[in-house]
Amino acid sequence: MEQTQSQVREPVSQSSLTSFYQAVRQQTLNLCRPLEAADFELQAAEFVSPAKWHLAHTSWFFETFLLQANVTGYRQFHPLFGHLFNSYYNGIGHPYPRHQRGLLSRPSLEEVLAYRHHIDQAMQPLLTNDKLQPLIELGLNHEQQHQELLLTDLLYCWSFNPLQPVYQPARHSHVTDHYEANSWVEFSGGIYKAGHKPSQGFAFDNEGPQHDVLVKDFALAKRLTSNREYLEFIQDGGYQKPEFWLSDGWAWVQRDHIQAPLYWQQSEQGDYSHFSLNGLRPLDMDAPVTHISFYEADAFARWSGARLATEFEWEVSSVEQNCRRGNFVDSQSYSPQPPHKELSQSNGLQQQFGDCWEWTASPYQPYPGYQPAAGAVGEYNGKFMCNQMVLRGGSCVTPAGHVRPSYRNFFYPHERWQFTGIRLAR
Repeated sequence: MEQTQSQVREPVSQSSLTSFYQAVRQQTLNLCRPLEAADFELQAAEFVSPAKWHLAHTSWFFETFLLQANVTGYRQFHPLFGHLFNSYYNGIGHPYPRHQRGLLSRPSLEEVLAYRHHIDQAMQPLLTNDKLQPLIELGLNHEQQHQELLLTDLLYCWSFNPLQPVYQPARHSHVTDHYEANSWVEFSGGIYKAGHKPSQGFAFDNEGPQHDVLVKDFALAKRLTSNREYLEFIQDGGYQKPEFWLSDGWAWVQRDHIQAPLYWQQSEQGDYSHFSLNGLRPLDMDAPVTHISFYEADAFARWSGARLATEFEWEVSSVEQNCRRGNFVDSQSYSPQPPHKELSQSNGLQQQFGDCWEWTASPYQPYPGYQPAAGAVGEYNGKFMCNQMVLRGGSCVTPAGHVRPSYRNFFYPHERWQFTGIRLAR
């Protein structure tokens, strides 16, 4: 499997911003090519959105925060789109109910695509405005986040279809005869800088301000936890042993009858397969376990006699290792992959970027001195800093170049429809 390079994005010039804009907007359409018309309408749960809504919402962002605010006489494409495709920005209107997005059979897909074209044409003069560059970059990184959500939401919706749709057939087969037990990579404690430096280019506001953190000596598992290792947890009765679970996690397991990661299916013979964007596949024992909640990751760590890393331990290790190559959406595998055999012989961490978002033990909270942006755009991150956990590293459906050592993703501890995984710490 080809791995792609994730670079820390440097400040962009006007010409490169135009190229970046065109590439991101086109990539969203590229990801939609395997879909049939009906696929764009699906919404199997409140926490996922139809693909058509993602196409429109990412255009709504540019129309709302850039075109309407900076183009004299700009006329909205449609007077109701500001209501239909507002996600959660209460400061500028009343968003259409999230759980009803799947009811929007109209506007048609053709009209939404026309909306995107209208926005792209209107945005061209703004791409050379230096003062607007930070907000344009935010809009493009926002769209990259929705590219990932488009795929994970689609996977969740398709998982209810007995026909088991295939987004793309698997392109790679893996030999699993080079299995090696996980090992540890040690790191020295000290006072480190955490967070993003403005001189390093774009970052979301929740990645700063940069500040000092005290980290004690620690060690991280060399690679992500594999399906093989997680299956041992299941076979040892891990889901039936409350001593490994947080109270909220145990209540969740009991209430929702959780017995395995999301999308795992067990045959009458006891063998496991899993549903993926590559269709229903036999469980690759050496691939990273994915689609697990924070509760499951924490319980597995306790069962293993280990723990989850803090987000600052993760960030310190990612900077020191400088391991930015990974399995991103650009590799077009659309599934986490086993570590490369040649990489397993190295002394550094593997799979730290791409494959799976790694749950950390850190609650999603603001850094010291954090201030959300002024105005409605300040609702982007700050108001979600409660009751969620931080994840790091990106996944197999994250765009290459979108993540960096300071990047902070966040989800509620029970959520697992994203490509989430485990790296043990001690």
